[in-house]
Amino acid sequence: MTLEQAIAAALQKDPRLQTFSFRLRAADARVAQAALPPALEVSLDLENVAGTGETSGFDDAEATFALSQVIELGDKRESRIGLGQAGRDAMTIDRAAAQLDVLADVARRFITVAQRQQQLQLSREAVELAQQTVVASERRVNAAKSPHAELDRARIALDRALLDERGAGIELDTARSQLAATWGETEPVINGERIGDVAADLFALPPPGDFPELAARLAGNPDLLRFASEARLRDAELRLAAGQRRPNLTVGVGLRHLEATNDQAFVLSASMPLFSARRASSLVAEAEANRELVDSEERVARIRAQAMLYELHQQITQATLVARTLKDDIQPRSAEALKETEYAYARGRYSYIELVDAQREYLSVRESLIEAAATAHTLRAEIERLTNAPLTAATP
Repeated sequence: MTLEQAIAAALQKDPRLQTFSFRLRAADARVAQAALPPALEVSLDLENVAGTGETSGFDDAEATFALSQVIELGDKRESRIGLGQAGRDAMTIDRAAAQLDVLADVARRFITVAQRQQQLQLSREAVELAQQTVVASERRVNAAKSPHAELDRARIALDRALLDERGAGIELDTARSQLAATWGETEPVINGERIGDVAADLFALPPPGDFPELAARLAGNPDLLRFASEARLRDAELRLAAGQRRPNLTVGVGLRHLEATNDQAFVLSASMPLFSARRASSLVAEAEANRELVDSEERVARIRAQAMLYELHQQITQATLVARTLKDDIQPRSAEALKETEYAYARGRYSYIELVDAQREYLSVRESLIEAAATAHTLRAEIERLTNAPLTAATP
């Protein structure tokens, strides 16, 4: 399985992303609702009925049937539409950020699977070394060159290596299950098939990248783009609040029937609330404060993102240096030292302790290499998440 296949499955089935289709549909509905004008109102009034004396019946009744309409002033309808659209745009940015979170999560778990694969391979190599040591010890014991206790210690080391191999296999299976969970599976399967080895070269280490170039990419981070979207949302709220300073005008027209004279007459009405500007001032003040808050939070977020990027760049530079040094210099020398020690032990020139020390040193170097390489790739995934752009076309 490749990283591309894992990403495709997660983007298609991750529950966190599936919710956005419903949320965007709801946002579209809110925009459509905001575009509607105030509803036309119909009213029926009956006067001078069910009273006393001459008004005890319906002889002096007056019935008025009227239609009224609120005329919005101050661009309130346009402000509502803008507010709804800004909210939808913000949700689109949130979806992009969620997609980046999913991609980073998949990359981290994919790297963990690749790391566990290498650790399982290393544990198998440790078993082979332990088996070879048992064979060599048997020869020395049979030749009366070593005590039988040395063979017992070699067999104990083999048993422990076998246990470590089993544990490494369990950890690999667990890592595969955690990877499959990103596309909603409870078992380590993809597209109905069980996950095997992932196609990943853990030791192919791309360069850390140039920090100024990486810093320039921060502008494309959805977490920072969200502030621009949030600013548009707050601007829309401010326009809507400012529009409340101009009161709406309610006009009506109707027909009145006078039962006593059997006459009809038109009724016209107009109304407007007073002191709207004063009542709206607090809403405007709140909207202005919220708008300024967005700018302040954006400055803080940019500083934090810059500092985080610098820290990650320092860490990946160090991890890459460690991994390359282990791979190119230390590992070959430890392998050569182990080979020479095995040769000397087989001929009785080195002791069992010296052989075991050489094996442990070799295995420790290999374990450190795997850890450093996995750390470098994980840091690379974090930088890609932060900058919203891949460092290189290479994948682990």
